[in-house]
Amino acid sequence: MQTLQLLLSGLAQGMIYALLAFGYNITFATSKTLNFALGNFLMMGGVLGFVFYSTHHWPFVATLAGVIAAGAVGGLILKKVAIDPSVKTGSSYNWILATLAVGIILKNISEVFWSTDDFKLSSPLGDDPLRLGSVGVFPQELLIIGVSLAIVVGVETFKRKTIFGKAILAVSEDRDTASLMGINQALVIRFSFMLSAAIACVGGLLVAPITMVSATMGTVIAVKAYAVSIIGGLESGMGVLLGGVVIGLAESLTARYLSTGYKDIPGFVMLIAILLVRPSGIFGRQSIQKV
Repeated sequence: MQTLQLLLSGLAQGMIYALLAFGYNITFATSKTLNFALGNFLMMGGVLGFVFYSTHHWPFVATLAGVIAAGAVGGLILKKVAIDPSVKTGSSYNWILATLAVGIILKNISEVFWSTDDFKLSSPLGDDPLRLGSVGVFPQELLIIGVSLAIVVGVETFKRKTIFGKAILAVSEDRDTASLMGINQALVIRFSFMLSAAIACVGGLLVAPITMVSATMGTVIAVKAYAVSIIGGLESGMGVLLGGVVIGLAESLTARYLSTGYKDIPGFVMLIAILLVRPSGIFGRQSIQKV
């Protein structure tokens, strides 16, 4: 029974990694760039969730809507101030420093205008565990698993079943050909940054009740999410979902049966192994260069 508890906790944590990694996946698929500020967008979601829900006592649904809106606007601003100028210079690397700089700015804004302390955000489902026989399950962990699955499956379905979603897939496959077909490439890429930042903010709101809300809460999660995206494959939505689950479960079981000091090791061991054997990730596509 204790193993079941560990599996559920590991699955919930892995889903947060997967959610952030899915954000990396969305922007990389359309623009071949990564938003390295996503960890601090996750932090922004946690902080805004605390302010809206705990300080101003908004209903949780209104809090969720506010967090999503803030993330979408933040993603749009990041695209304008960090990605566009970097792309115009023709540099392949400036966007890395630019998105990292935006993340640092978000962290500093949080520390200056909010707090440098840690705070507990109450779960909308309550903080008492549900008893399933002898197994205790926190409702927030079930919420994380359900919402994360719904987001990944929903976005993947949207991309395959709607006209705009198919435009996203077309840009992901070949941007030049998509432009020749009349697809507004700039609009698709702009939407991808807004969506990825909004998803990261939702991840912050979801994970806050089982961790603590702070200006640094997204730092470690962002690093692990990047490892998840590499393991699963940067261009595979379902691949990052599987990668997140595997790392989350590995961390949980390692912490229980070895030591909490070793729980970060399995994920990075897997990352190194995947990079050696299959650099594109388990479900990633091998790139072919035309000459």
